[in-house]
Formats: sequence, structure tokens, C-alpha cells
Amino acid sequence: MGIFDKLLGRTTKEEETHMEKLKIGIILGSTRQGRVSPQVGEWVKGIADKRGDADYEIVDIADYKLPFLGETDGSEPGIAAWNEKLASLDGFVFIVQEYNHSITGALKNALDFAREAWNNKAAGIVSYGSTGGARAAEHLRGILGELMVADVRTHPTLSLFTDFENGSVFKPQDLHLDNVNLMLDQVLAWSGALKTLR
Repeated sequence: MGIFDKLLGRTTKEEETHMEKLKIGIILGSTRQGRVSPQVGEWVKGIADKRGDADYEIVDIADYKLPFLGETDGSEPGIAAWNEKLASLDGFVFIVQEYNHSITGALKNALDFAREAWNNKAAGIVSYGSTGGARAAEHLRGILGELMVADVRTHPTLSLFTDFENGSVFKPQDLHLDNVNLMLDQVLAWSGALKTLR
């Protein structure tokens, strides 16, 4: 490889093979009974896995059984496991539902139960609701800024009226595919850049 290739950040096939793939967590932002976030999360993961450019995994906050912040001594094993999982990831895609113009209480609680594990990472947002979950996503962006998570611009928004049957069976329109891929492009670019700060 020549000096110009190195200066321009180009890599050889051999170097690419040895480079570790970024780890991106697809975080399900709801814990309620009958939630549809697992359907949306699996859809995003299916699109992401076809790309082969990173290691993507579903991270379900319900699995960690987090108590309410401020009502615990912090000894529950789920708290440490949650922080360890976040620390192992390079970036995130949040699956966000809109409740009363904001994110769920469960997601806010999960966000608050970690600090350094979020810092200097990137995130994308896929939201849904009657207005595509746009208001919840905007609230989430403010929280992510405080946690030093860089949220990317492209934001797939799913409508309860056109992307779900009876509000419970997820049937996304094809038009969302380009937005999901563009969002993932941005999440990977920023996650790779921010990894150099950690």
C-alpha cells in the first residue's frame, strides 16, 4: 500500500479482513404486554444483517428487569448486566414508540441507568406512532445529547395507520427501506469515527 492510500484512509483486503466489525445494538424501547417493538426490531435487523458491514444484535431492555431509578440500592444484577451490554457496543439503533408525545417510561429509565457506557457513541432512531413517532424521537435526541451520544439525521418514521394492520401486525411499506439503509450508513460512519475517542 502506498503513502497516498494510507493518507486517504484506504485499506487493503487483508487489512479489512483483520479489522474488527463494529457492534451495533438495536434497542427495543418498550416493555409492555402486546408491544410491537420486537417486530420492528427484527425487521431492522433483517435489513442490517444483509449488509454484512457490522455485527447487529437485538437488545431488549425487558430482559434486564431494571428497577425504577431511585427506588433501589443498585444491587440488582440487571443493572450491571445492562451497563456491561452497553459498554460492549459501538453504536445503537433505538426502536422508539410514542406515548403521550414522548418516549416510554421504560426507555427513559433504561437510559438513566447508564452513563459512561453511552458516551462517545452514535445512534440512529426508528420511531412509530400516529405521527410516525416524531415527537418521541425529538425528545430522545435531547436525552442522547446529554449522554454524549451523537444521533444521526436520517430517521425512518413508521405510521400506525399505514405500516401496521390493526395497530398490532407490522407490515412496513417498501419506501422505508432506503431510509433504514441510509440511517445505518450514518450510524456506522459516526460509530467508527467516535470509537477513536474511547
